[in-house]
Amino acid sequence: MKRPLRPVFTILLLTILAVTLIFRIAVHGGGFFASLELENKIVIVEEQAPVFNSTFLKLAAIDLGEEKSKQEIERLLEGNFDSPGRHRTFASWRRFHHDARSRLSSSSSSSGISMTLRSPMFYRYWLDFRRNLNDWARKKKFQSDVMNDLVRLVKHSIDKHNGLIGSDKKYESCAVVGNSGILLNSNYGDLIDSHEMVIRLNNARIERYEQHVGSKTSLSFVNSNILHLCARREGCFCHPYGENVPMIMYICQPMHFLDYTRCNGSHKAPLLITDPRFDMLCSRIVKYYSLKGFVEETGKSLEEWGSAHEGSLFHYSSGMQAVMLSLGICDKVSIFGFGKSAAAKHHYHTNQKAELHLHDYNAEYVFYHDLVKNQRAVPFISDKFKIPPVVVHH
Repeated sequence: MKRPLRPVFTILLLTILAVTLIFRIAVHGGGFFASLELENKIVIVEEQAPVFNSTFLKLAAIDLGEEKSKQEIERLLEGNFDSPGRHRTFASWRRFHHDARSRLSSSSSSSGISMTLRSPMFYRYWLDFRRNLNDWARKKKFQSDVMNDLVRLVKHSIDKHNGLIGSDKKYESCAVVGNSGILLNSNYGDLIDSHEMVIRLNNARIERYEQHVGSKTSLSFVNSNILHLCARREGCFCHPYGENVPMIMYICQPMHFLDYTRCNGSHKAPLLITDPRFDMLCSRIVKYYSLKGFVEETGKSLEEWGSAHEGSLFHYSSGMQAVMLSLGICDKVSIFGFGKSAAAKHHYHTNQKAELHLHDYNAEYVFYHDLVKNQRAVPFISDKFKIPPVVVHH
């Protein structure tokens, strides 16, 4: 007796339908099985890269004072001190070498100072000055990944001074203490001192303010104008936080290498100079924010930006660069005393009322905000460098 063919055809039909359904899911996605699969799948949404304004990037990369600085460096390396400012600095420096002589010379074609170097000590300083200035000028170029070198450039020297073996491990926590009057009545002193590394700015006084600004100082960050004033003192005294506190400074004027050359020998702790590649990175970042803010807030053309910010004299503040330094040497960064208030003094320890127009503090505040909330919005920093967590204490 023959078996009925209906079950065979039924099985064959179901097989064809199943194959067709699987094929459609594979090609088009969707359907019941696809939705089941999606329930167990982790969907990763890749964060889009920020879009930077190409005009701002291009203008931020232009240093309006670069040509003047190059000419200044060339004159100094040639021993030309004919300008009043350079002559005063040189004369102040020469006072500490009483057996050195210099004579003024002038002619119809040129004027300047020709030096008669009689002191071996003076001659040694002079050679050190020229070597330091020449090395600094030679390295003055933009390099976006310089942030990855800051541990080696800065932390290793501090570790060695503190009797530690130079380690590539960053400081666990850093406090950058600004000088704004908003620190008064803040009672942040203990919180500041609890950080492994405490960085203070421009020799700001802490006596009588310890409750609000703390008493601990691990690193003194200054601009070279501060050292220029210290160089006038006997022994080049420039240690308000103690002789064993390391100091790092950025160069405002090439002439200040004379002060560095003389004062470096009198410092028990390291006296470091910021790497010029790091200086250029800071300069581009703050100028980008300044240009962007100027256009968005005033609606004026970019051609008018220079007159509002001292043109070629425009510069980042000491605080901005100290924050940048902390990003490179610290795992966590806390910022104190950055900001302003109508009810607060400009500096907590002075009676200064006005801001310097060669700085754009509002632009720098936006930069700090991005460090906290939107780190990918910061331009020019290499993608190879990871910005650590940042907290701003108001």
